[in-house]
Amino acid sequence: MKLSTQILLAFILVILLSVADSYSNYNLSIKVQRNSEFLSRSEEIIRSSNKAQRAIIEMQSSVRGYFLTNDTSFLEPYYDGIKSVPLLLQQQKKTVGKNLIQLSLIDSITTLHNLWLLRTADLISSQKKDPQYYHTIYDTKQKHIGKNINDSITKKFKHFDKIEYKTRKYHSTMLLESLKRARTFSLIFLSLTVFAGLCSTIYIVFIITKRINSMVRLADNISKGKFTIVTDTKNDELSALSDSLNIMSGKLEKNIHELESKNEELNKFAYVVSHDLKAPIRGIHNVITWIEEDLSGELSPELKKYLQIIPQRTQRMEALINGLLDYARINRKTPTEAVDTNTLAGEIVGSIVPRNFTVKIENLPEIFTERLKLEQVFVNLISNAVKYSQPETGFIKISAKKILDYYEFSVKDNGIGIALEYHQKIFEIFQTLREKNEIESTGVGLAIVKKIIDEQQETIIVKSELGVGTEFIFTWRNNKTV
Repeated sequence: MKLSTQILLAFILVILLSVADSYSNYNLSIKVQRNSEFLSRSEEIIRSSNKAQRAIIEMQSSVRGYFLTNDTSFLEPYYDGIKSVPLLLQQQKKTVGKNLIQLSLIDSITTLHNLWLLRTADLISSQKKDPQYYHTIYDTKQKHIGKNINDSITKKFKHFDKIEYKTRKYHSTMLLESLKRARTFSLIFLSLTVFAGLCSTIYIVFIITKRINSMVRLADNISKGKFTIVTDTKNDELSALSDSLNIMSGKLEKNIHELESKNEELNKFAYVVSHDLKAPIRGIHNVITWIEEDLSGELSPELKKYLQIIPQRTQRMEALINGLLDYARINRKTPTEAVDTNTLAGEIVGSIVPRNFTVKIENLPEIFTERLKLEQVFVNLISNAVKYSQPETGFIKISAKKILDYYEFSVKDNGIGIALEYHQKIFEIFQTLREKNEIESTGVGLAIVKKIIDEQQETIIVKSELGVGTEFIFTWRNNKTV
């Protein structure tokens, strides 16, 4: 499965969880809204019930006051109630909606209230005709009939309110339950969304990082000359990269093997050619020597001068051949060992530096390295200092200082110096500041130094001015593993 498909699926999963969360919250919000609307309507129903009940009680109280005092001013709430109570009961029926029990109770209250109104109207009419009617003529049994009607009305109001409060309590519980569910579902879906997102991210990052690391290791191995391959069974965007790296590794391995084979052939060729070249050069040198020995009396001064040039040129040719052989040997791997560079420099100075030179060696370190390579560098740099310094006043200083995990060596002389425009050119093979007919310089020594330094992945720089002297500074690592 492609990485883009996996990322898309993870994204779709997160989106689906978010949609499910939104859908559940939407449904729960509808329930919350319905319960909230019912509770609001219930408040109105209870208020209407209380108003109607209070209006009826006020009517009953006003009638009772009138009968006791025979004062018609007490009947004002009664007459007001005749108008308002039917409206209140009608309003109460509208707010109740489709609750049949409550509607039935309101109808019963209306019937009882109307019955009470009829009886009360007769009593008031009789009382107005005979102020003593209620106290003298209206018997106790008749009084209880009115009381029973009022008690029934009160009882039915209580039953109505009880039903409403019970329903209200149920919807309050449902409202709280809906809110609780909304919080719970939101938390669950949020947790699932975060979990799915994190798991998807971690999984995708893990597989990508793992595969990229394997490719980085492959590239690192290739840089170290280990031409391995990476196993990748996936079929996605990174597979093309791993396939390309494997192809590159295979081609590089093949090319390196071919190059090593060619180098080996070239080294053999160099040795064979050098041997074959040295033979005629020695023959030319011998012939010239024989001519000088056998015909010295017959040679003109000018011819003798020409004959003296030929050995110089043949010796330079032989030096060039030897230099080429040394240059060809640089790539050979030599063992790493402990090298006391102080002793090494001293031995080289003792073998190639004239006695009238002043040489100063300052506390060189002991390091683990390829002795032959470092020795070649010191030999060529010290030889270069000797060649370009005056024997009478020659001075060479060899020093070193530690920088992090490597050393910085310096070979400094007081020779003729090098012009700035030649600072890089001198490291090219066959480039020399001496005349071509001088034997000492072949232009190979510094090229050998540069090739060794580059092979060791080190650096070398030159600091020099004409007539002042030259300083070569190169770095060299300590390969000792702790």
